[in-house]
Amino acid sequence: MKQVDARRSLHLRLGLPFDRPLLRIANSLDLSIKSRSSNLSTRKAGSSLLKDVHIGIPGSGVSGGSVSLVQGSYEYYHYLQGGFDDSGWGCAYRSLQTIISWFRLQHYSSVDVPSHREIQQSLVDIGDKDPAFIGSREWIGAIELSFVLDKLLGVSCKVINVRSGSELPEKCRELALHFETQGTPIMIGGGVLAYTLLGVDYNEATGECAFLILDPHYTGSDDVKKIVNGGWCGWKKSVDSKGKSFFLQDKFYNLLLPQRPNM
Repeated sequence: MKQVDARRSLHLRLGLPFDRPLLRIANSLDLSIKSRSSNLSTRKAGSSLLKDVHIGIPGSGVSGGSVSLVQGSYEYYHYLQGGFDDSGWGCAYRSLQTIISWFRLQHYSSVDVPSHREIQQSLVDIGDKDPAFIGSREWIGAIELSFVLDKLLGVSCKVINVRSGSELPEKCRELALHFETQGTPIMIGGGVLAYTLLGVDYNEATGECAFLILDPHYTGSDDVKKIVNGGWCGWKKSVDSKGKSFFLQDKFYNLLLPQRPNM
């Protein structure tokens, strides 16, 4: 806090925004030589996670659209990672881990990305769940994610509710504004499925839009080509060219929009 006035003065002189932690040691550039093709991020156990897997993927196919994307880096968390079997129940946990990695990599927080058990523990600590919840395979949704982000990071969230997957395209303008102003990854939860949303491509004149989905249900190795070619990270239209709906028509959806801290 002693540095606030010095930072404010430098932000002013350099034309930098006043609401982002840019001039900190943690933000120093890493000039070490490493392979540009390796999208890997090292973590505590010495294993590595993929970062920013959406970079370089094929376009959305929206004609005349305007693309709004996540700002900055994140790590890709998905089923079975780290030798932990959460297949069938852990997709929202994995989406939350990806969101928390974004706050770490943008230097808003130095909190370690929590395990499933640590996420469950924090929900018990605040009284949202009973102690028996710890170690269970119980699903969580957008509201629980907002509680964990508030407890562990002090981050507030906005929640958007839609009655059916078919209504999600109506939220594209609002989602585009989120990516332009907040720039954080979004969690979409509906039925028993949760996804991480990294951006939208939206044509304001026609209303056509596509969603850049990072899918936590992937169970394979951390291979970018395999993930992109398999459609685990890519643009999804609400209804594709074959008339197939990506989002369920008979389920309501909650969208969790984490707010960027003003600091």
